[in-house]
Amino acid sequence: MVRPDLHLPQAFVAWMSPFLAAFCQRSRDTAAALAVGALLAIGPRTVTNCLRALGLAEHPSFTAFHRVLNRNVWSGFALARTLLRQLVPVFEPGRPFVIIGVDHTLERRRGRRIEPASHFHDAVRSTVKNKVTSRGLRWISAMLLVEVPFAGRIWGLPVLTALTPSKNWCEHHKQRYRPVTEWAERLLLTLHRWLPDRVIVAVMDGEFAAIDLLHRLRRYMVVITRLRLDACLFDPPSEYKVRGRYPKKGARQPSLKARITDPATVWKRAVQASRTSWRSGGWIEYASGTALWYHGGKQPLPIRRVLVRYPDKRHDTEAFLCTDTQMGPVDVLDCYNRRWSMETTYEEVRPSPGHSTRLCLAEPLPVSPISASRPNVSGRTRRSSAPRRCCSACIRCSPSTSSRTPSGWRCRRAGPPGIPSRRPPSPMLWRVCASMSGSSVLPRRPVPPT
Repeated sequence: MVRPDLHLPQAFVAWMSPFLAAFCQRSRDTAAALAVGALLAIGPRTVTNCLRALGLAEHPSFTAFHRVLNRNVWSGFALARTLLRQLVPVFEPGRPFVIIGVDHTLERRRGRRIEPASHFHDAVRSTVKNKVTSRGLRWISAMLLVEVPFAGRIWGLPVLTALTPSKNWCEHHKQRYRPVTEWAERLLLTLHRWLPDRVIVAVMDGEFAAIDLLHRLRRYMVVITRLRLDACLFDPPSEYKVRGRYPKKGARQPSLKARITDPATVWKRAVQASRTSWRSGGWIEYASGTALWYHGGKQPLPIRRVLVRYPDKRHDTEAFLCTDTQMGPVDVLDCYNRRWSMETTYEEVRPSPGHSTRLCLAEPLPVSPISASRPNVSGRTRRSSAPRRCCSACIRCSPSTSSRTPSGWRCRRAGPPGIPSRRPPSPMLWRVCASMSGSSVLPRRPVPPT
């Protein structure tokens, strides 16, 4: 087979060299070419569309690029570690800590050959009164929550992702079932090993507010989650009186629900941190204190509780906890407020074409960077007739959704079959495409007819 003669920009290859080290010598050129094609492609980030942007769509050895995703062996852990160590010094150069958000999302899939797919709770389609379940793949992601200077807002940059199969699927295939809390622990401890000189502040939703999980994580990092309003909170234990066993807890504190209407509760006012530079947050009132969170049969957990209410009634009263009792309540709220950037990331990636494409990787564990291909749980590669996405395309480089399509651009589903729809790329992607497509090596991609 005649392999394509690739003439890639040396500056781009040098910038990609830390990531290309995870591939074998024979696959590095094709992987770098896919990364260039992902930046230049307009439309779905499939391998075919990337080759079309590079002018290699009619090359007889186009299968060499498809083998990077469906046959070649490379380490997703190595790519995730390199990606994290490249992002932290750039966006958090002076801080001694980094903020990591952990959350899971449901990728709806209805194919019969997708074995890990099961029925999970669909938070997008569910309401308070009506609970909806959908069939699909459940992914849990760890994202770096940083402020991007040129964007003027907080971004959630995915660095590590794991597939969480259901209990029925694990029992049917005789595999060990791990709940979502255990997957979150594995992801966070992995990131802690990769960043030994930084303090990790893990921000998670109330689903991960489990005493056992917080006990195991508080030795390595600071954890901030939601707290139930009916949680059993106690004072620290009194002095030991020589006789009897040592007390685990003290007197019972009033419940958080009772503190909301208690006139003795001292409320302080502050401005909520904003996730954008062009809009300020609203006013909030908070009441904070320390307590021991106790549940029968478990060790008490020392926490800082923060009760928040909104004077304008835009939200219901909420409660949060932090495993670091010395952390200020405003800092706790500012860190948790960054978690909503993860929802923006999920919302932007769901409507993008090619998001629901199943990619396989010869990786023994179902953990990989979300910017890389998705590994198969069984470790075996599978052939699929669905179009493949490029593994090196960053989620944040995806163009805007159809709801933000200005006049003069067509919706992404309005194009004729076989021709990618014309969508406006982001300003950052436009500058990268203009600089790279202007070289004499990479041809310009033809504009599809209107």
